[in-house]
Amino acid sequence: MWIPSNNKYGVAIHNWHGNVRFGLALDVGDSVDIVEECKHWYRGSCPRKSRAVGLFPKTYIHIKDLSKIDPVVAECTQVLREWSEIWKRLYVDREAYKFQTLRKVMFSILESRRELLSATMTQDQTLELQMVVVSKIDWGNRKLGLDLVPREGPLAVDPHGIGIVKLYNVHVNSADNAKASSSRGTLRRKTQRKILTHHLYFCMRDFGHRIGGDDAEVYFFLYDGSHMRPLSERFLVKISKDGFSNYIERFHSNCTVFTDLGAADLNEELHLVAVVMRVGKIIQSDSIKKIEKGGTLGHGPTFRRPFGVGVLSLGDIAHFDSSLEQSSDEREYNFKLFQCEEKDFHLLPELIIKKSSGKYSPIQTSQGTQGIVVSLKLLHGGLGQARQEQPLLFQGSTITRKMGFPDVIMPGDVRNDLFLTLERGEFERGGKNTGKNILVTVVVLDVAGNVLTDCLWGASGMESQPQYRSMILYHQNAPSWNEMLRLSVPIDKFSTAHVRFEFRHCSTRDKTEPKLFAFSFARLMDTSGATLGDGQHELYVYKCEDPAKLQASNYLRLQCRPRDAQAKMDCGGCFSRSSKEVFVLRSLLCSTKLTQNADLLSLLQWRTYPETIQDSLTGVLRLNDEELVKFLQDVLDALFAMFSNEEGNSTQHSGLVFHVLVSIFSLLQSNKFQHFRPVMNEYIENHFAAALVYKGLITSVEHMAVFMTKAEHPDPFQKCFGSLEYIFKLLIQSRKLFARATGGQYEDSFKRDLHSLFTALNGMLAVPSYDVIIPTQEALLNSTGVVLEQLKDTLPAPELGMLARNMLDAIPRGAPIRLIQAKLHAVKDLVSGELFHEDDSRTVVLSVACKHLRMHLSRRDELRLCAEILSEILSQLYDLQKEQRDKVTNTLQHDLDSLCKNILGILIRTISIIMEGSNAVLPQLVSCLLGLLQLLDETHYKRYWDELSPNKDPRDLKEFLSKSLLVYEELLTQDWHVFPNDWLVMKLAANDVLRMSLEEFAKPLVYRFLGLQAFDSQLWWSYFSLAVAFLTQPSLQLEQYREPKRLKILHSHGDMRVLMGFQILSMWSQLGEQKLHFIPSMVGPFLEVTLVPEPALRKATLSVFYDMMQCEQAARGSFRLVESELIDKLDLLISENKGDDEYRELFSTILLEKVQVENPNWKEAGIAFIASVTRLLERLLDYRSVMQGEENRDKRMTCTVNLLNFYKNEINRKEMYLRYIYKLHNLHLQAENYTEAGFTLKLYASMLSWDRETQSFAPFDNSGQPEWQRKERLYHEILKYFDKGKCWEKGIPLCKELAQLYETRRFDYNKLSEILIQEAKFFQNILTQLRPEPEYFRVGFYGMGLPLFVRNKQFVYRGLEYERIGAFTQRLQTEFPSAQILSNNSPPDNAILNAPDQYIQISNVRPVGDAQALKTAMVPVPEKIARFYEVNDVTRFIYDRPMYKGTVDKDNEFKSLWIERTILEIASPLPGILRWYEVKQKTMQELTPVEYACEIISNAGKELSELIVQYKRDPKRNINPFSMRLQGTIDANVMGGISKYQEAFFSEQFLKSPQGAGQQANVQRLKVLILEQIQILEQALELHGQLAPSGVQPLHNRLLERFSQLKQSLSGMGRLKRQHSESIVNTPLPPLPTEQRVAQATASSSLNANAHTNYVYDLDEMYTRPGDTVRPVDPLSSYQTLSKESLSIPLEDAAAPPVPNRPRSQNFIGNGSMDSPEVPPKRQPTLNSPNAPPLPPRGITPDKRASNPLIFNDFGSGDAVGRRHSQQQQHHGQKYSVVDISYDDPEADQQPHSLPPNFQDGSGGTLSVCFAPNDFRDSGISTTSSRELNHMNLNNLSEDSSSISTITVQHREHCRISSNGSLDYNATASMNITQRESSTSSFDVEDFPVPPPPIPPKSLAVSSNGVNISVDEAHSLHPSTQANTTQLNHSQNPNQNHSTNSHHHQQQQNGDGDGYSTLQHPVNGLGLATLPPPPSAVEAPLPASAIASSSSSHQHDGGTF
Repeated sequence: MWIPSNNKYGVAIHNWHGNVRFGLALDVGDSVDIVEECKHWYRGSCPRKSRAVGLFPKTYIHIKDLSKIDPVVAECTQVLREWSEIWKRLYVDREAYKFQTLRKVMFSILESRRELLSATMTQDQTLELQMVVVSKIDWGNRKLGLDLVPREGPLAVDPHGIGIVKLYNVHVNSADNAKASSSRGTLRRKTQRKILTHHLYFCMRDFGHRIGGDDAEVYFFLYDGSHMRPLSERFLVKISKDGFSNYIERFHSNCTVFTDLGAADLNEELHLVAVVMRVGKIIQSDSIKKIEKGGTLGHGPTFRRPFGVGVLSLGDIAHFDSSLEQSSDEREYNFKLFQCEEKDFHLLPELIIKKSSGKYSPIQTSQGTQGIVVSLKLLHGGLGQARQEQPLLFQGSTITRKMGFPDVIMPGDVRNDLFLTLERGEFERGGKNTGKNILVTVVVLDVAGNVLTDCLWGASGMESQPQYRSMILYHQNAPSWNEMLRLSVPIDKFSTAHVRFEFRHCSTRDKTEPKLFAFSFARLMDTSGATLGDGQHELYVYKCEDPAKLQASNYLRLQCRPRDAQAKMDCGGCFSRSSKEVFVLRSLLCSTKLTQNADLLSLLQWRTYPETIQDSLTGVLRLNDEELVKFLQDVLDALFAMFSNEEGNSTQHSGLVFHVLVSIFSLLQSNKFQHFRPVMNEYIENHFAAALVYKGLITSVEHMAVFMTKAEHPDPFQKCFGSLEYIFKLLIQSRKLFARATGGQYEDSFKRDLHSLFTALNGMLAVPSYDVIIPTQEALLNSTGVVLEQLKDTLPAPELGMLARNMLDAIPRGAPIRLIQAKLHAVKDLVSGELFHEDDSRTVVLSVACKHLRMHLSRRDELRLCAEILSEILSQLYDLQKEQRDKVTNTLQHDLDSLCKNILGILIRTISIIMEGSNAVLPQLVSCLLGLLQLLDETHYKRYWDELSPNKDPRDLKEFLSKSLLVYEELLTQDWHVFPNDWLVMKLAANDVLRMSLEEFAKPLVYRFLGLQAFDSQLWWSYFSLAVAFLTQPSLQLEQYREPKRLKILHSHGDMRVLMGFQILSMWSQLGEQKLHFIPSMVGPFLEVTLVPEPALRKATLSVFYDMMQCEQAARGSFRLVESELIDKLDLLISENKGDDEYRELFSTILLEKVQVENPNWKEAGIAFIASVTRLLERLLDYRSVMQGEENRDKRMTCTVNLLNFYKNEINRKEMYLRYIYKLHNLHLQAENYTEAGFTLKLYASMLSWDRETQSFAPFDNSGQPEWQRKERLYHEILKYFDKGKCWEKGIPLCKELAQLYETRRFDYNKLSEILIQEAKFFQNILTQLRPEPEYFRVGFYGMGLPLFVRNKQFVYRGLEYERIGAFTQRLQTEFPSAQILSNNSPPDNAILNAPDQYIQISNVRPVGDAQALKTAMVPVPEKIARFYEVNDVTRFIYDRPMYKGTVDKDNEFKSLWIERTILEIASPLPGILRWYEVKQKTMQELTPVEYACEIISNAGKELSELIVQYKRDPKRNINPFSMRLQGTIDANVMGGISKYQEAFFSEQFLKSPQGAGQQANVQRLKVLILEQIQILEQALELHGQLAPSGVQPLHNRLLERFSQLKQSLSGMGRLKRQHSESIVNTPLPPLPTEQRVAQATASSSLNANAHTNYVYDLDEMYTRPGDTVRPVDPLSSYQTLSKESLSIPLEDAAAPPVPNRPRSQNFIGNGSMDSPEVPPKRQPTLNSPNAPPLPPRGITPDKRASNPLIFNDFGSGDAVGRRHSQQQQHHGQKYSVVDISYDDPEADQQPHSLPPNFQDGSGGTLSVCFAPNDFRDSGISTTSSRELNHMNLNNLSEDSSSISTITVQHREHCRISSNGSLDYNATASMNITQRESSTSSFDVEDFPVPPPPIPPKSLAVSSNGVNISVDEAHSLHPSTQANTTQLNHSQNPNQNHSTNSHHHQQQQNGDGDGYSTLQHPVNGLGLATLPPPPSAVEAPLPASAIASSSSSHQHDGGTF
């Protein structure tokens, strides 16, 4: 049994293939969310496989405890999964930069995640790493456009755990942090306070100088280049003479931290100075000599001598970014050393900084070094904080202190440092010529002369020393050392200590210790207790050469410097002083224990010197800040002691003391001493003991308030009122001490004094403000909050509230804005302070705050401060409500009621007003509104409703509800536009609050505004509209989110749309009879609700429509309004991408079920309406699915037509109908379908009348026109489109209609003349312009994967100009890229129809014209006119499929060859408003073999008759086509074609057989047709003899002979006149050797039918190959030889149909219009037929480098009028194939098959097929359409000798000419269809390359093999028809017959795979014979012999090929 699991989470530890039912496959490492579990299985989902839920075994899953997972690690996991999908998409989209950047960040996050999981870091390191990780995550989310993660610190906040106001503030902070984050993890945050203290970590990495064998000391210190003074003490690094790396005195001895750098110190002028001193002999050469002698330096004294100085600028480090939260990186620097003269050595840093390069020079470094290399890193914050953040840097490093205090002095800081700088000295020469080498020794001693140890440092980084020895400047009597020392003397010894400076001369020769010659000393403290003052001191120099005399008792009585008060005498007895000698010392005290200020000392000792109090207090006011703070407690005690006497009364010094106190309190407000505030508080609470000062303090403050306006200097007043916090703390503490001591005496007096004080303060605020006093008033208001907090234990809450209210109310309404802002800041302090946490005081403070908030919200000023105050109030109340969740106090409930009553209404009004503009504070105000709504529950709302409707007057309540609903809807309709787009968490939380609020807003609607009297439809409408807007807002459409986010939202908030949907239903059901007010206005909104893709919501809300229909039906008798509105809105909403197929099914199912269950009296109308809407939905969804993309344009057209038909036929919505007419019109224009665009506009024009003058408005056109004018305008536009589309026949009736309008109604003869001219132009264009005839294609769409509007339907498509089936198939595949093209033409089975895939079946079809316009013709219709109606205005199309029934005769297959004919009828004629229409009816019929033979014979005879007519009409036209047609018809029958028909159908055996049953009439008709054809041939030969020139007469004689033989073979069929000729031409010639082989083909033809014995529909596949023209098998050349009349089938006695003019097989000979089967003929222009050329196909350019050129021959064309209307006009529907014959394959010489008998008549005559004339340009460019090209034969005879080469070239691919002019049958071969189909170089007549002149049409192309055959011709070639080659000998060769049969059998097997089955037939009687080509037939090159033989025989007999 499955048990629900409690949000279990696990990880797959093994691959699971999911090979069980409902199994969910998992990979190792996949995480799974477990929903349910049983004993051995879990059921759940994997985030990697969205929406997939399945089973997996428990043993494969490791359960993880989510509570123990680091939230940051979990977020990393989720983020990496989400980003990985985007990362892959970036790769696909080739976003290289983003891809690489995101990859780096993802790997970085992955590495950080690994570190966090390792749990090997400290808490601080973990926190720092977490901050870096979330910074990268925030950066990535922002760059990728993902949602913002609100977080506090590194952790994301829980939106349910904090109030929405606080959530908003978190979002604001997180957004700022996200903008400041970077991909490296650095975080640029807005700092709450400025960083005041910094530290510089220093480490010397390398020293690249060698100092001549001496050790060295390097002193580093920071230097201020602007003031040319050091900033820090020195730091020492010792260098061994063997090199830096060999000297390790202690670990980290080369590292230090320069501390306490302030913001002012970090500037461009900050430098690091390195002073290098050599430690060795005075003269360096002495050291070098000593070393060279092998000695050491240890035997003599060593001295510190100057070597060089280096300066490094730290300006770049000083430019740190204080907004960066983490410290800067450690960076390395290197700098050089410089040297100068020793006398200027102390100035060298200054000279280097000033770049006085003339006074110093660089010191060369050792080879390969860079001088001094150091690394530096800047640290921020206090020293303790820096130690905590960077513990490793401080480990072992020396602390180098700043010379001075830091900017922030911490209370615990203890320093007692005295910095001494040995600046310079001036000494007498002493009788010597050279100066002295003076060494200064510094010693610190006490009064007894004892040396004080551990108190003297020459630099940090070295141990303390009892004495310090300075460097020596060589031979300088006025040396300047500029060396700095630090003294740290204990406090108890400081007052008696002194420093002695001993001066010694160091001789370069003497190896003994230097000799003392003088000394100086300095006392550290004077008698008053003040230490040695900062600055420069000139000390006296006393002579002394005996060290034993240096006793402290001897010289301490002397003056150490001028004006030494402690000296006892001017000079001592044993020490003398020269006035010329002086020693200059500089001192700086940095001590928190000692002071140098005498005034401060006298203040502290005021009791001892009472007379100096006034001066001391005045001096203290001028004191340095640091001096006061150092002695804060002592100073305060002294001041309070002086402030009042023992009785608590004031003293004479009280006023001045108060000023000093205020000055000190003001000092503590500064940032520098902000850390001393706890010290002050500690003092007040534990050390303050002045119990009587409260009276004086109250009086002093009151006095300041009263006299503020009279003061000349406002600074003391500002300090006073800015320090009220400490004043009141001291005042109250003093009162407490007094009350404790006295038992609470004088309490009332104290309160009176307080009230008096506040009255004075209020008066001060009420004073009209001006610039001088505004700062003072601001200071008072800024202190109000803390002052009142101090009084909370002293005064009761009501009194506090009164004081606060009075103080804030004292500010006048017209006060300056600064004062208003200060007031609101005071309110903010009150609501954020401690008073707001107490129940009693909170109520008072809240009432005060609400009063002022209402005032400013109503005036809409200072909205930001108002929003901040409101935010603070709501946050505090939310936290209180959360604490009191179980039991909320009455006080809190009352406060919420008060807040709601005072703020809610005014807040909504304010928001509604400022929403109209762009106000930056609007988001915060909206968050406050949401926060207030979040706090209210049902009881609060109920009391508020009662408050708004006093005495049951609902006007205020109605106004509030209306305004609120309007504001809410405005927020929702713009998807919470007040918040940024990526604040999804905020939007969801806001929706949650708003939804619960709307539930409460619904109650007053139901209870107060639903009755008959109180009903307010507008209010209800607003509510419904808001609810719909809530439900349809984008942020709640969960389907748009990725699966993990969607699940997360569902888990945290649920689907709020469903909850709101049920709320809407509940409200709708409450309406009762009032529902009619919302019909039909609510149809659209409710429709939007039902279109939300949530099944539960749809099922619940769809029933509303039934309810609406029921209501309207009951009230109005029908539901027309609901129907109309629903259809209108549905069209609009579906176009907005709403709704889907699931909705369509639910709509139909739910409403139908509801109607049938309820069974109303309008059931039938309801069912019809639901069905109609369902159909509309289907069409709209189809239309929407194809709205985008160029490839979907045809689909859009279909969907548009479906919609406009629906709106016209089913629901009669004219405006919608017209709207889609124009949409279809625009689509046609985009596709350049001008004819269809004209037909589309004609739909609109047909709706208009010529008689109406009413204004008419078209869609997308607001300018109205009278109806007749709009129709006129439309007609002209339609005529323009018909003209562009060359559909002039359709434009002529419109011209006539317009002409009638202008002539008989409007009498506008100008327009009449124009329209008549246009009509005439149309008539002329019909006769002169050549129009390409379109192809038609049947397309079947099968499979459930296709759109509904084409699914499992068939269509007939009208192809584009020059578009053949290959191009059409490619176009259709582009439109349906997922579809598979079916490879056969069989009807698809159910498996295909029901498959989820897409299948398309394509084949050619032939139009069956029905020219109604020509039925009334009394004369033959001109060809140009008739041809239009053959392929236009057609609704019926046919296609044939051959099949065999019964046993197939191997010798004669025609006995069993049947034709299955399919007739398709479409919905509308083509062309129309579309280029395709659905097949509405499909009928099938079978033609018997005899009927099919009759069709072929009949068509051939009609074609020959037409040729006769043409040549009689125009005898001068080219005779070649006529000759070729006759030769192909007569000569072919020698091979016995018609004899096969005789053998098959004219025997008694056939008539008695089952196949011949009932065929007697058809057999008789066949005989008649054959006899008629013989008669036609006689007429043709007679005409040919008359027209044939001398060069063609031999051929004519040959034809006469062959015709005689033909008639003899048909002698048994009737009386035929025999013609005997004695001409040698009629005598058979002896066979040639090469002809004997070919002659054997006749005998072997009977054996070739064996391969087809049991085939039925064996040619099925040839019709459906993609890109191929599909045509059935035909004994002649193609199924297209069938006439149009024979296809219509209706009447037995109908006239014999003419042959449609389609492309013919190679062996057919055309009429006079034919030039060559391969080449379109060129007609000579005549006066009777000024034909214009057609345009060539688009996009194809001929290859002028063709290797197989064909030549066009000119010939004259006949008159276009000389055609019979009924029989000769419709032959254009026929197509014939051209068969190419190769010469290189040996199989090409095999014997051809004999002609079938149905191509012979009884007398041996041949049948001929006539062709239509063609029109061509004279420019040399082919003017023949692709259809006309197919009409041509490949052989062409020329009239003149110049065309001999043409004949040769054209014939060289098809035949060889023997020397006597006969065809060499050995050189001929037929092309098998299978071979051509399988060949990669299949060729088309249209594709043959031709060289100029003339240039071939653009459709011609050349394959790589030099030969192409078109797909159309390949299909039109019947496999059973074979190329006919004229041959006079009939000998047989059995061997060749066997070879032929074998070859044919192989071809048949190959043909199965190619979609064709090969049929071999005897040569037919119409001059058509097909020979199976060898496999290389297409690729065979042309032999030279063929070219030669062809060139020599221009009198060729014209055999067809």
